[in-house]
Amino acid sequence: MAFVNLKNKEIQVKIVYYGPGRGGKTTNLEYIYKKFHNRINTEMVTVRTHGDRTLFFDFLPFDIGVINGYDVKIQLYTVPGQVKYNATRRLVLRGVDGVVFVADAMAVRREKNLLSFKNLQENLSNYKKSIFQMPCVFQYNKIDLQEQGIPILPVETLEKDLNSQTRRPSFAASALTGTNVVATLKKIISMTVASIKKDLK
Repeated sequence: MAFVNLKNKEIQVKIVYYGPGRGGKTTNLEYIYKKFHNRINTEMVTVRTHGDRTLFFDFLPFDIGVINGYDVKIQLYTVPGQVKYNATRRLVLRGVDGVVFVADAMAVRREKNLLSFKNLQENLSNYKKSIFQMPCVFQYNKIDLQEQGIPILPVETLEKDLNSQTRRPSFAASALTGTNVVATLKKIISMTVASIKKDLK
């Protein structure tokens, strides 16, 4: 459930970008931060750890209207991709309201995607949450690499691997060029806010 700040009359919505290491989670948030910097009134916080480029970004709030008289603030987080940081991943998922699963579309990363998605489900179960019951969007990142002759998994394969049971919205994307980065963000925000409105009724 989203965090309700009674003093500030604010509902804080937490969206976590999850996925395998070097799949493009950080690049997504960097693109969003640059594109919407005029609507973001906090610093982007990056914690670097030895061996993993980014641990998490703190929050980038977007003002997106009002629920029951409360302002809505969106907080965006990434988790570290490397397996050894699983305790941190689990910590970042605490209080999560919506998830963007950023899969790496490179053919050589297929197994990493599957392992990361399984890990997401395991970590959510620690908080008695299920990916089948919460807002989730899939992003198949790095489609631009096809132009460089790098083998890319077809969207059908990625859908079958990751989204055949959940049947959630998905986007073929390039976090580097910005293709479908904003579309992914808008979709997860609208799904998450709709879910919170429903919970508050």
